[in-house]
Amino acid sequence: MKLRSLCCLSNGERETLIHSTASSGNQEYPWEVFSLKSLLFATNNFHENNKLGEGGFGTVYWGRTTAGEEIAVKRLKTMTAKAEMEFAVEVEILGRVRHKNLLGLRGYYARGNERLIVYEYMPNQSLLHHLHGKRDADVRLSWGRRMRIAVGSAEGLAYLHHEANPHIIHRDIKASNVLLDSRLRPKVADFGFAKLIPDGVSHLTTRVKGTLGYLAPEYAMWGKVSESCDVFSFGVLLLEIVAGRRPIEKLATGKKLDIVHWARPLHYQGRWDQIADPKLGGRVDQEQLRAVVELALECTDGCPENRPLMNQVVERLRAGLGLGRVKELATAERGDDDAGDDIEEAADASHSSNMR
Repeated sequence: MKLRSLCCLSNGERETLIHSTASSGNQEYPWEVFSLKSLLFATNNFHENNKLGEGGFGTVYWGRTTAGEEIAVKRLKTMTAKAEMEFAVEVEILGRVRHKNLLGLRGYYARGNERLIVYEYMPNQSLLHHLHGKRDADVRLSWGRRMRIAVGSAEGLAYLHHEANPHIIHRDIKASNVLLDSRLRPKVADFGFAKLIPDGVSHLTTRVKGTLGYLAPEYAMWGKVSESCDVFSFGVLLLEIVAGRRPIEKLATGKKLDIVHWARPLHYQGRWDQIADPKLGGRVDQEQLRAVVELALECTDGCPENRPLMNQVVERLRAGLGLGRVKELATAERGDDDAGDDIEEAADASHSSNMR
């Protein structure tokens, strides 16, 4: 059964189609239609203490089902046309995709004035929390863990660009939209701004959505969006993972400097030690660091035609980490909690030998 575009339907048609698709037993869209009562129970009536975060259109709450399973529930704040559209887009996109590095849709509720989306619960919250927030003090991200997160996020994006049918542009890649499970494995989330790209279409022109600091110049200025815009955003994210800096930071002079223009001159001068996050304490393989930064700067090239494709980014990222690291990264994805640290230890050993 093919899912018609939810975005093209009226509210009533959209609600009917969502329910009929989910209740049909179709394995292509294994959603669960939750009752409002069950979600009120799970979230303690959307209690303030259950709040995980808040966005432009909705608030996300932690919950526990009667079966004891932890879930995350996004509740739309108001039933505006924009909020309804974001809900429809996210449900449709999440219903189309299946990948270990994309946040999975558990189900939804769509009746009356309530719009609720139910996701897998990610206990380690977002990458943003670990790089810049309170979680940074709780779980320090080693070089190996950072690279595992980078590779996984890239693979999730590559799936959207090259394997999903039709292809999907995320349009809001950023640290807060990379969630981490109990083993710190990444899952790209928040598809409310996503766009479906029909075969044979190279780009679309649309209203600009996304987050300042991550936007490709051709998109920010002219609204011209393509998969290359996601590549640019990922390049910014990659620099953020490596350097531990925010995409835009305010200087002592009061001026603002974005991470790309901060990193590029350091790259040209070969001052790698000044690019790596000081919290890593120098425990970084310099060859890996150089390869990753070079890739990030190619991704953030001002000309979209010069940027690599996302599947090329994955290949380059893995190659830059070395063939031995690929096996360790694969082990990490199979569920070995220490595999990311093993990658870091291998990098440390290489770093130590270089020092000698």
